[in-house]
Parts: sequence; C-alpha cells; structure tokens
Amino acid sequence: RGMSITVNGKQMEQFETVQQLLVHYSLENRIVIVEVNEDIVMKENYETTSLSHGDVVEIVHFVGGG
Repeated sequence: RGMSITVNGKQMEQFETVQQLLVHYSLENRIVIVEVNEDIVMKENYETTSLSHGDVVEIVHFVGGG
C-alpha cells in the first residue's frame, strides 16, 4: 500500500504539499484554514509545506450564505 495521510478523518493517498491537496479538493481559491498535525499552516506556506506518510490534516473552509 502506498503512502497515506488522514484528511478530516478520512485516510487518503498522500500529496506532496498542502497546495496540491487543496487543488485536489478545488479549494485553492477559497478561504480555508489548514492544520497539519495540529499546527496551523499559513497560506503563504501552502506550497512549501510538505506532507509525509501518516500526517493528520484538517481543512476547514467557509461556505457563504445566509
């Protein structure tokens, strides 16, 4: 089995960076909060923050409405 990470409680294939993960979910242009292993990742670091096997990622995105 390949390398995997956990995203919002679900195990999935590993992406190299936070940015690649956001593109996969079509969230790269949305306002999101990304946490990797309980540390918040700043937006300017999405492309340089590597993901490793076993990392736990939480993505919170905001949905407009009212």
